[in-house]
Amino acid sequence: MMSSIPKRIKQQAMDRDLIISVRIGRNGLTDSLVQEMQDQLSKRGLVKVKANRGIVEGSDERLGLFGAIAESTNSQVVFQRGNVAVFWSGE
Repeated sequence: MMSSIPKRIKQQAMDRDLIISVRIGRNGLTDSLVQEMQDQLSKRGLVKVKANRGIVEGSDERLGLFGAIAESTNSQVVFQRGNVAVFWSGE
């Protein structure tokens, strides 16, 4: 995978002012969601994602979903709490 995450990126990811810019709805991980994530990652570098309630059950499924998104978008999960995760493009 990618190199370690710089401290400033971790701090930005944990900042409550970083807005959720992508929501995962009932359709789950779709091609359009992956494309939107890739577009936002190339523009911003950090993208905050929220999985709506009922999309995944339990932390293992949530980690699996966020891991699949990271793999599909060639990014890293910087921060994850509950149904919210922040992805970093590595740039």
